[in-house]
Amino acid sequence: MTVPALTEATQEATSTPRAEALRPHAEDAFAHELTALAAADDRPRPARWRLSPWAVATYLLGGTLPDGTVITPKYVGPRRIVEVAVTTLATDRALLLLGVPGTAKTWVSEHLAAAVSGDSTLLVQGTAGTPEEAIRYGWNYARLLAHGPSRDALVPSPVMRAMSEGMTARVEELTRIPADVQDTLITILSEKTLPIPELGQEVQAVRGFNLIATANDRDRGVNDLSSALRRRFNTVVLPLPATPEAEVDIVARRVEQTGRALDLPAAPEGIDEIRRVVTVFRELRDGVTTDGRTKLKSPSGTLSTAEAISVVTGGLALAAHFGDGVLRPGDVAAGILGAVVRDPAADRVVWQEYLETVVRERDGWKDFYRACREVSA
Repeated sequence: MTVPALTEATQEATSTPRAEALRPHAEDAFAHELTALAAADDRPRPARWRLSPWAVATYLLGGTLPDGTVITPKYVGPRRIVEVAVTTLATDRALLLLGVPGTAKTWVSEHLAAAVSGDSTLLVQGTAGTPEEAIRYGWNYARLLAHGPSRDALVPSPVMRAMSEGMTARVEELTRIPADVQDTLITILSEKTLPIPELGQEVQAVRGFNLIATANDRDRGVNDLSSALRRRFNTVVLPLPATPEAEVDIVARRVEQTGRALDLPAAPEGIDEIRRVVTVFRELRDGVTTDGRTKLKSPSGTLSTAEAISVVTGGLALAAHFGDGVLRPGDVAAGILGAVVRDPAADRVVWQEYLETVVRERDGWKDFYRACREVSA
C-alpha cells in the first residue's frame, strides 16, 4: 500500500510551533519560570530531578526569586499539601492525588511532572476502555509479523518510558480504568519492574522514576482501587478552596491565563461577576447561603471551581465578541444555568427556588436576577 504524501497544510499542522499551541504544556508555558528557578536553585536535587524539592514547591505555590523573577502560583491552597506531594515523589512511593471533580488534580499533576522531570507528556488517560497495553506496552504488528517478537517491535507505554528514562509518569482518572487493568501497576510500583514475558526480559526502573495518579470517587463509572494497589500510593487529598476569597482568586487567575491563550481582552471590571459566580456555586454546593441563614437544596452537579472557570471564560468570550468587552451578568447567566441544571427535572426546581428565595432578595443583585430569569424562561 502506498502511503500518500503529506499535503502542505498537513505538514504545517504537524509542525506547529509550540508558541502557537492552543494549550501549551506546562514546561513550555512556564519555561522562563522553570529556567529562573533552576538558575537560582542551589539545594540538593534527587536523581534526575530538574529542580530541588524546595524549588518544585516554590514553582507550584509562587514566590519571588533573589533576581526579582516572579513565580506565579499554580496552586492556591495549603502549603503543607504541596510539600507532602513533592516529598512523596522524592521517595520510592507513588503519589495519588484524590479529590472531588474540579479540585485541580490534573493541573497539579501536570505542573509537578513539569517541574520534576521537565516533561509532563508521559501520560495515560484513564477511561473505561483503557487497555492493559496503555500501561505496560504494545506491539508494532507489522514488525511483529515480519520479524517476530523483539525489542524493535515493542511499543513502550508512557509508564515504560518513564521507568527507562528516570522520569515522572502520569495516570489520569485512575478509578475510571477497569480494576484488572489498574492492578497492572502493582508490580511496577512495588518491584519497580515491568516484565516482558514474550521476550523473557524485563524493564527495571532507574532512579528518578515515579508516578502520579489522579482519582475521584464522585463521578459515575468509578472502579474502586484494590487495597493492594492503594497501599502502593501515598494519598494526598486536594480540598475545595477553603474560603470564597481563595476561590475567587483561583478563578480570576485561571480565567486570565485562558483568556490570554484565546486572545480575549482582559476584563478587570469582571471581578464582581466572578465573585457572583463563585458565590452561587459555593452556596448551592454547600446547601446553605453564605450568611448561614437559609438552607438550600443542592443540584446533582458538582459545581466545582473548574466549572466556575469555564462559566466565566465563556462569559468573557461573549462580552468580547458580542458585547462591549465588559463582563456583565447576561454574559455569565447562561453558563451558570448550564452548570447547575444537569437534570432537567430535579435541578430546574432547585435553580428556580434559589433564584426566587435568594438571588431576588439580595441587595445589588437585581441585574443578575433579571439576566438569570431571562435565560431560565
